[in-house]
Amino acid sequence: MTAALQPTELETQLSTLQGEAQGAIAAAATLEELEKLRVGYLGKKGEVSKILGGMGKLDPSDRPRIGSAANDVKTAIQDALEQKRTALQAAHLQAQLEAETLDVTMPGAYRPQGRMHPLNSTIDRILDILVGLGYTVAQGTEMETDYYNFEALNTPPDHPARDMQDTFYLPDGNLLRTHTSAIQIRYMENNEPPIRIIAPGRVYRRDTVDATHSAVFHQIELLAVDEGLTFTDLKGTVKEFLQEIFGDIPIRFRASYFPFTEPSAEVDVQWKGKWLEVMGCGMVDPNVLKAVGLDSETYTGFAAGLGVERFAMVLHQIDDIRRLYTSDLRFLRQF
Repeated sequence: MTAALQPTELETQLSTLQGEAQGAIAAAATLEELEKLRVGYLGKKGEVSKILGGMGKLDPSDRPRIGSAANDVKTAIQDALEQKRTALQAAHLQAQLEAETLDVTMPGAYRPQGRMHPLNSTIDRILDILVGLGYTVAQGTEMETDYYNFEALNTPPDHPARDMQDTFYLPDGNLLRTHTSAIQIRYMENNEPPIRIIAPGRVYRRDTVDATHSAVFHQIELLAVDEGLTFTDLKGTVKEFLQEIFGDIPIRFRASYFPFTEPSAEVDVQWKGKWLEVMGCGMVDPNVLKAVGLDSETYTGFAAGLGVERFAMVLHQIDDIRRLYTSDLRFLRQF
């Protein structure tokens, strides 16, 4: 017959186990180690369960006391585990916060800044000057009808600008506008004088692409219509505008021809010792005023137009118009 186990022996084992467990728990460095200790002491096959396996050999009168002692040990180990888990979690969180804290005294990571394209900056500069002179910006569609692009602008059917080599015609009979003058016609149809507008936009012509020509480019035109406007008003406006752009330089007007203005002139500036043509202008032809229902005996007007690419190339000393369209960052980062 197996000898009965003495209750004091189990109590000693439980007390010793509690001390070992609390020491091991206090020394645990990670949550993973702590979990292994929990399973090793309190699991179904853990140390506490092994000791309690000997309760069957106790006298029945001793079992309640040993059971109570075992529960106290379990509670002490569980409390130690919970306290250590809380401490390890707090330490882990603190380590994360320290690792992820932004040091505002450190230089930030460099990110290249975007830059304004030279065409856009040139357009903005021109519009700022003309708005400052009292003009407002008017917009229009890039696809136009023959009437608004040519006929209403006093361009006869046999004019070279109507030739298929100059204009992109569409299958439906419309076309891609060859100038922004069509915006002026539409605006005058819907607004009474006095009129002072700027018409910027992209235009299209069947040009052979080379260093100074492109099939797609940008224009800005201005229009003023009122009672009593003269060529002197036109010259004063153009001179003021060009001096704002190029500075105090010589400007000259040369007689020219445009179907929608009469008289017409080309405008040159003396730039780096040479005369450079920069824009065209003239007094609005009476036929254009009649086409929009205005009395040419009462109203007069003047118009002027320029190519944005030409101005950008002159101001930034660009040698080839194609550089403006290739999106080469080595070129664009200069501006």
